[in-house]
Amino acid sequence: MTIGNLMRLLSDGEVHSGEQLGETLSISRAAVWKQLKKLEALGVEIVAVKGRGYQLAQRLEPLEGAKIVAQLPAQARHHLARLFVEDQLPSSNEYLRQRFEQGAGHGEVCLVELQTAGRGRRGRVWSTPWGQSLMLSLGWRFESGIAVLEGLSLAVGVVVAQVLERHGVAPKLKWPNDILLSEQGDGPGDELGKLAGILIEVTGDAAGPCEVVIGIGMNLWLPEAQRAAIDQPVAALFERLPDISRNQLASEEVAGLLAMLATFEQDGFGAWRDAWNERHAYAGLPIRVIQGEQVSDAVAGEVDESGNLWVTENGHSRRLAGGEISVRRRL
Repeated sequence: MTIGNLMRLLSDGEVHSGEQLGETLSISRAAVWKQLKKLEALGVEIVAVKGRGYQLAQRLEPLEGAKIVAQLPAQARHHLARLFVEDQLPSSNEYLRQRFEQGAGHGEVCLVELQTAGRGRRGRVWSTPWGQSLMLSLGWRFESGIAVLEGLSLAVGVVVAQVLERHGVAPKLKWPNDILLSEQGDGPGDELGKLAGILIEVTGDAAGPCEVVIGIGMNLWLPEAQRAAIDQPVAALFERLPDISRNQLASEEVAGLLAMLATFEQDGFGAWRDAWNERHAYAGLPIRVIQGEQVSDAVAGEVDESGNLWVTENGHSRRLAGGEISVRRRL
């Protein structure tokens, strides 16, 4: 029995007795209890209702590949080679990198309910409880070399922001890989927390064909215990959009990404630059630039057509060109 089978039974948010769960899963009540303890260890909040059974503290909607594909527009289905929905993986990005090694990968999407070894930028770990995030990876092959990938992570951020805007929220983009959202509202003074991160991994020739895996991890719901363990302001989409469908959200993101990727090699980031700058979280604001052991203060400018961020330090303009650079708002 997989953890996923148990989570799908509990996903309706109703109370289920240990006996009912055991009968459905063909295991003993003691085995059910052990599986519930495993879920709690994975960060899933389970409420024990005395004399009745168990329920999830937060109702969830399991991902279903058929639903996601059915909602895709025809053009997106044309570009989609295959869609995988997995209960548990070490990393959805790594899954697609292996698909490329097997001669597939291009136009493939992998969604996973639980990542056990997910990665963020600069080697950070990205993990959330089973079914309470949106973990999505997409593989794409570019024929013209790594140079055409300039600004790709920023274009991905714009696509995700546009999807969320259609549902009535206004995320901001933080250079080079983060999507921020306020959980209170969208006013200028509201504190922004990290809603989603983007990780792009590239293999192949600098001047020839290269294979790209785009990974997106978005917080949908964060238990308080997990929030307390994170060392930066965070946001969860269900705080603002409690009724949004995970499957619909996944479908819209896949459609937007496939449409962008179909023209990115030809158009480049220049076609997305203005849209990114319009959503720039720190435009004109004081920031702290962190590059390895070096830390400096600056004022953020706009990004250029290559996706580089221009800043002003001590009256001089300087270009930040991605890599292992991070910027933070300086209060």
